[in-house]
Amino acid sequence: MTDRFRLTLAQLNPVVGDLAGNAAKARAAWADAKAAGSDLVAFPEMFIAGYQLQDLASKPAFQCDVMMTVEELARDCADGPAIAMGCLTVEGDKLYNSYWICEGGTVTARLHKHRLPNEDVFDEVRVYDSGPISEPYQIGPLRIGSPICEDSWHPEVAAALAGRGAEILLVPNGSPYRRDKHALRQRLMRERVAETGLPLVYLNMWGGQDDQVFDGCSFAVNPGGKIVRQLGFVSDDVTHLDFERTSDGWRAVPGDVVPVPDAYEADYRVMVQALRDYCAKTGFGKVLLGLSGGIDSALVAVIAADALGPENVRCVMLPSEYTSRESLEDAAAVAKMLGCQLHELPISGPRQAVTEVLAPLFEGMAADVTEENIQSRLRGVLLMALSNKFGEMLLTTGNKSEVAVGYATIYGDMSGGFNPIKDLYKTRVFETCRWRNTHHRDWMMGPEGPVMPERVIDKPPSAELRPDQKDEDSLPPYAVLDEILHMLIDEDASVAQVVALGHDRALVERVEKLIYISEYKRSQSAPGTRLTKRAFWLDRRYPIVNRWRDRR
Repeated sequence: MTDRFRLTLAQLNPVVGDLAGNAAKARAAWADAKAAGSDLVAFPEMFIAGYQLQDLASKPAFQCDVMMTVEELARDCADGPAIAMGCLTVEGDKLYNSYWICEGGTVTARLHKHRLPNEDVFDEVRVYDSGPISEPYQIGPLRIGSPICEDSWHPEVAAALAGRGAEILLVPNGSPYRRDKHALRQRLMRERVAETGLPLVYLNMWGGQDDQVFDGCSFAVNPGGKIVRQLGFVSDDVTHLDFERTSDGWRAVPGDVVPVPDAYEADYRVMVQALRDYCAKTGFGKVLLGLSGGIDSALVAVIAADALGPENVRCVMLPSEYTSRESLEDAAAVAKMLGCQLHELPISGPRQAVTEVLAPLFEGMAADVTEENIQSRLRGVLLMALSNKFGEMLLTTGNKSEVAVGYATIYGDMSGGFNPIKDLYKTRVFETCRWRNTHHRDWMMGPEGPVMPERVIDKPPSAELRPDQKDEDSLPPYAVLDEILHMLIDEDASVAQVVALGHDRALVERVEKLIYISEYKRSQSAPGTRLTKRAFWLDRRYPIVNRWRDRR
């Protein structure tokens, strides 16, 4: 009879620090695996503790709790399939990101991560020690090698495991989403398969953690490079994957390959999940936001409705004497189309009161951006008062273009706990709104059909802080600005390289200056969904005090 091996892949959503909750999810998946006759149930990198841990991993009491939780899990799950569990390990004065193998009620092996990522959102070199390349482990008829996440992005660990007798590679991952990253993962894993001649399983976690969303999309690839199984995008998935021994070695049995959504749908799904998990994991059931009648706040309202349900989203219009009738109508239309409640709190009276208080000190001085910012800060005060009173998290609504150049008021419209569109350039905001107006998916809790009037998408953007104000009074057209920002931020291009694309040098230098002098604002801004390789926070860390400018 042909040798067979059944591997259960537990693509699940852990919560950082919720050891009991994560263990309960593991037990449920183990029970499914036992019922299915599996030989091994595998979990992603650092699953039991959640990921990323940052300095929480260095707390001795936490380390002890994590390891004890897995030991208890091993004891409770002695009479069924073996368990491969992402965990941390303390050995003497060393701390490792590890993969624990549990069988027969005990921990039989602890494999340590060898390659520690130290770029993008990762700084594992600061937290963990590099372990030696591990040995393969035996489960039933099969010898398995497990490069842990970053170990699989380079050839030496997989090659060493193959040389030591591994017959398949099982790669546990905590790999967060960024646009187009899945294709990169598949390319690199195909390279490991081509180099070793072994089938490979890439097992990723899913779910939101602070600014990051782990997107799942676990897959199996056989020699020859064919993807033979693929799990869902941003979804729970406990899947049983069979292997058969053939004359050429072990091979994964083909099954369902769940397609990956296109970039616009993927980004939108990640923004929704980031907010949904951020609220669920921090204890917020409801949110509120200032709904101005403009496109950014409209998109945030739609994301919130899709993430939490329209009944859990409070929209607030805070008009001043500069707010147009069109904006009032558009805000009302968005709230009605979504089914969210809408309140109106005029700020003209409070603004006049503040103006009178400041008048003795401002006497003889011309009105300028100071008076504009008072309006924004009054809105922040009122929205935060509602947040405090009703226990609803305030969402901020600044897009990446605004966040990049500081076109936002600190302690005003930057007030809040989370920003779903923080990594979405303005031009991408327009396209995302058009996409959502014509698409609905079963994971969206908001209504089907259009969710905002076309006028909201098409009208010229304005902060409406003075008469007839338009964003382009202060900024270049967003199509131009976003190309410059993409080059300077996402591509780390020089000013000369951006100018070579046809942009005016004075404009590029002005935009570069705005980016640098706005760093202090970003250091105090709310976290927001990471979509690209150069999101503001862990991906891009610049000093606040910085006089260097690119003038070559």
